[in-house]
Amino acid sequence: MYVRHLQLGSFRNWEKVDVALGPGPTVFVGRNGEGKTNLVEAVGYLATMSSHRVSADGPLVRHGDAQAVVRAALRRGDRELLVEIEINPGRANRVRVNRAPLPRPRELLGMVRTVLFAPEDLALVRGDPTERRRFLDELLVTRTPRLAGVRSDYDRVLKQRNALLKTARLARGRAIETLDVWDGHLTDLGGQLLAARLQLIADLAPHVAESYAGVAGAGAVIAGLGYSSSVPAAGDGSPVAPGPQPSAAELTAAMRERVAERRGDELDRGITLVGPHRDDLVLHLGPAHAKGFASHGESWSLALALKLATFALLRAEGEDPILILDDVFATLDTQRRAALAAVARSAEQTLITAAVVDDVPEELRSVRVEVGDGYAVVVKDGAGFAEGRVP
Repeated sequence: MYVRHLQLGSFRNWEKVDVALGPGPTVFVGRNGEGKTNLVEAVGYLATMSSHRVSADGPLVRHGDAQAVVRAALRRGDRELLVEIEINPGRANRVRVNRAPLPRPRELLGMVRTVLFAPEDLALVRGDPTERRRFLDELLVTRTPRLAGVRSDYDRVLKQRNALLKTARLARGRAIETLDVWDGHLTDLGGQLLAARLQLIADLAPHVAESYAGVAGAGAVIAGLGYSSSVPAAGDGSPVAPGPQPSAAELTAAMRERVAERRGDELDRGITLVGPHRDDLVLHLGPAHAKGFASHGESWSLALALKLATFALLRAEGEDPILILDDVFATLDTQRRAALAAVARSAEQTLITAAVVDDVPEELRSVRVEVGDGYAVVVKDGAGFAEGRVP
């Protein structure tokens, strides 16, 4: 799959932009603040319905406007896919595919696949568990779109259950009976998420080990993945074993038992203490946990290996995702640059941003989009074509 044409309206700093793209690598180059990252951010939004830079949609809409539009023509084999998203902060977004509206925007998830690597991804190694849970769940939904509904339902049940726990301390009679009902919903949905996360980690781990070896070089320790769960049956942080993992039914039963054990603590604290929302993806370098022990270079290598492994996993399932590299080459040493460039060359489409074109390996520079002074001009073989504007 690749983006053949990208159009934005009132997105970030762009009033309007219209850029023709093609397969292979393309470099978006320009000074900081000109809008080059905004262009690739829009492509990533097509895949995840979220931004890698902000947690809400509001900042995506150009100041003074009510909505933003992201429209892309994508090529998948010999088929064309036209996707249009209206971003409406404070209201429901609207999505059309081949001009037909989708009843629910989340039905778009899984249709467009991207893998994005950016400086912010260092938080996957050094940040808090929220970053790693988000990484897992976005990849889960990319592979199995129906899990978007499971995750959304789990978040809704969790919110309702937490609200009930806050009041249950004062009225334990009927509130406890109601809590039993919410426990059933929570553990059923939680068991499904736990099973999916564990299987994903088992599938991803060999690719992480291989990618880290390629990035870190000869003599590097082995990188591995574990899962630390509030449900002991789902993992204690040790590396996840390869092969089939516990079933959703088994994990639902284990979670139900653990919820019953922690009922008193939850009533005292007024919050749900058991479930996937409390868990963490554990990154290993040899026998040690990477968080808190990895050097700066090892942390960069591991963050990069996670994204390269994601790309390899999705590719192995039949289709290259769009690879997006946001301002990362300038931060990498020679070996890491070479490992990343090799994957970038092989991808069906790679979109790269850089403040200085010389930061990008020469073999990736044949097509560039020069962004500056309110315009985005595609240059190929010395000729420019297509433009956008930001007044």
